[in-house]
Amino acid sequence: MPTSPTTVLVVGSGPTGLTLAIDLARRAVDVTIIDKAPQFPRSSRAKGPNSRSLEVLEDLGVVEEVLAAGAAPLPMRKYRGGVAIAEADPFAEVRPTPDSPYALPRTVAQWRLEEVLRGRLATYGVRVALGAELVGLAQGDTSATATLADGREIEARYVVGCDGAHSAVRKLLGIPFEGKTDETQMMVCGDVEAEGPDRGVWHQWFDEDGAVMLCPIPGTRSGWWFQAGPETDASGTPVPPSLDSFQRLFAKHTGLPGTLLSQAALLSTYRVNERMVDRYRVGRVFLAGDAAHVHSIAGGLGMNTGIQDAYNLGWKLARVASGQADPALLDTYEEERLPVAADVLDLSAERLRATLEAIKKPGGGLDSANTPLSHGPGSSYPWSSLARLGATPRLRAGDRAPDAPCRDLATGAPLRLFEAFAGPHFTLLGFGAGTAPELREASVAHEGELRAYGVDAGHSAESGGTRGLADDGGHAGSAYGIARGEDTLVLIRPDNHIGLIVPAGELRAVGEYLNAAALERA
Repeated sequence: MPTSPTTVLVVGSGPTGLTLAIDLARRAVDVTIIDKAPQFPRSSRAKGPNSRSLEVLEDLGVVEEVLAAGAAPLPMRKYRGGVAIAEADPFAEVRPTPDSPYALPRTVAQWRLEEVLRGRLATYGVRVALGAELVGLAQGDTSATATLADGREIEARYVVGCDGAHSAVRKLLGIPFEGKTDETQMMVCGDVEAEGPDRGVWHQWFDEDGAVMLCPIPGTRSGWWFQAGPETDASGTPVPPSLDSFQRLFAKHTGLPGTLLSQAALLSTYRVNERMVDRYRVGRVFLAGDAAHVHSIAGGLGMNTGIQDAYNLGWKLARVASGQADPALLDTYEEERLPVAADVLDLSAERLRATLEAIKKPGGGLDSANTPLSHGPGSSYPWSSLARLGATPRLRAGDRAPDAPCRDLATGAPLRLFEAFAGPHFTLLGFGAGTAPELREASVAHEGELRAYGVDAGHSAESGGTRGLADDGGHAGSAYGIARGEDTLVLIRPDNHIGLIVPAGELRAVGEYLNAAALERA
């Protein structure tokens, strides 16, 4: 029972799959997204997007809705023997900067984030097909065929498995998921209703014989994330999560009545898994997010790494699918993201060790899991074959492209660089008046796939397809490490990473980068 063929089949409709589907749909790529679940989950799970993921969500056009749906990270109140003994706010000194506007992560229930992403995807006429379980996968020279449990088949040029730690795609590909599961590190989790505790803090009761953590879920009146070390029965076996068990654990560690908790749902048992694949691609099939890597929750990097996987892959799939780039461009997805996954696994494992050590002492808590790397501006790819040329005192090719507030010379209105980057195009920044002729030439030569902006004095408001930006506060020059009057070209990839940095007079390098044959040689 074949279904209509598609260009890209995305398996899994969590944040990773939805990010990828949106990115493809806005680039006019025919995309189908399926999920085996019969209905959308109401799971809170991941606590929200970090700074870099918020930048991705801005580019996708949903950041304001996500910010409105969530809340800033809360201070952590830590208890011992039921008594509050310390309070910590890991983000108290963190402030937005001109080059990084989303300094703080956002706390938002995963189900709400997924709602926002599904709404955005629907604006492109794409909706998730539920109850579609993948059971077979075959590849040919020009396409892959996915077989569903009900006998339907979907033919796609490419398939991407965004279907979580138990990925059917990964298993059908036969890719090992190497690593370990620590059965000694276990938590029972769920969403509960609770009355009484202060909703202005994340409560953390740590005792020598266990722990309970209670964090308010934004957008709810009395909903909380509940996490605890499990009870054990007479034989030492962990007791499965339940409302009764949660109430006993809560009463034991907090000294408060267990009946304050009610309506426990989405119950699960969490074990620390540290696993990843050794490759992200087999032929026409790719892996992203938890399908490719899982690690401890310390630092909150799981969902965010998946979102950023999808953002890296989307523009590459779109360029190849549309014939704008050689298929070899797709090899750079694994080249760039596999090392990031390995680093994230190491970082989260180290943060878990630090946290487990910290909570042995009164006053220790989950703030020990926080580092600038866990919520900061994101990964760079200096090792990538797409990081072709150039550097300044502040940036290298392959780095994330910074934001900066500027002024549109044509309208006089403020225009941030992130607003200039937004969309499925490359961006060419020309710092210094000497780059103006090359910006005009590039705009004509690469019309439709590149937008050109002249930054700093000497650029006209609009000329030959380019727009002039005034760097009144000097923030753009500072962020990019380019002195005023210095003539420099900076090419920004569609995923807002720097492709190359060259002096004026080297426009040919920009053309070579954008040329599909050049990408084949990368």
